[in-house]
Amino acid sequence: MSDGAVRRVRAGRRTVEVHRPDKVLFPGGDDVKEYTKADLVDYYVAVAPFMLPHLRGRPLMLERHPDGIDGPRFMQKNISDSSPEWINRVEVSKEGGTVVHPVCDDTATLVHLADQASVTLHRWLSRVGRVEYPDRMVFDLDPAVDDFAEVRETALYLGELLDMLRLPSAPMTTGSRGLHIVVPLSGRHGFDEVREFAHGVAEVLAAAHPDRLTTAARKKERGDRLYLDVQRNGYAQTAVAPFSVRAEPGAPVAVPISWEQLDAPGLTARRWTIADAVEQARTHPWGELMRRGRALGPARRRLDAMG
Repeated sequence: MSDGAVRRVRAGRRTVEVHRPDKVLFPGGDDVKEYTKADLVDYYVAVAPFMLPHLRGRPLMLERHPDGIDGPRFMQKNISDSSPEWINRVEVSKEGGTVVHPVCDDTATLVHLADQASVTLHRWLSRVGRVEYPDRMVFDLDPAVDDFAEVRETALYLGELLDMLRLPSAPMTTGSRGLHIVVPLSGRHGFDEVREFAHGVAEVLAAAHPDRLTTAARKKERGDRLYLDVQRNGYAQTAVAPFSVRAEPGAPVAVPISWEQLDAPGLTARRWTIADAVEQARTHPWGELMRRGRALGPARRRLDAMG
């Protein structure tokens, strides 16, 4: 219910206050729909059953937009001092000290983060208790221009290569311009080993399509080629969480899809918004794939044989 500038939202066993629910976070105009903080909260409540399995036990970095997406943005790693004591947190090492990250394990925490105008949630690829050992590997397909046909084709190339390496994988729209290809891992390898392997995969793919793909980290060296970015596979690096809203007009969402959906007419990186992403979530596009984490030893031997 609402009480002046405060709305109380029931989330599991808790009631969470949402302040200034009518605050516009996503301005409308020119066929772009307007969305408020209340809309953001309602979306995260609805998608929570599908999103929380991708968040539980993982340190988060918050992308906050307290004055809406047209206002200042700030990235927050340390949990706010004002955060409720019932929100889980984890202290992790960094150069010269530690960081205490929030961990989103339930719907109430998700609502609180939305109340803080945390529009986008960026997650670690590892979990509390084993933060140095990722159980996800991510390839970020980052086009030089907003050309989704190029992204789609590259995703298919990468998917075929990962199949040859006998690694399960799944695509996700980013809500921006590209796709993430996510590979579940066993959690036995450290970040350096995982990133080295991902770089090797990207190098093989770029060598097969040198005029179209690159692993060059510097933009000036890429030209108009699509960048195969594996830098997220590093300690304390993050990737946008599945079903997270992006700070773009119309509130697009990063959405898991099946490989078959890559051929769907009209598919783009911004295909889903907070208005319809829950419908896609209900189809369980990744099924049980993320439970099939693999060790990299056999795949590395296959990759070496390709060289």
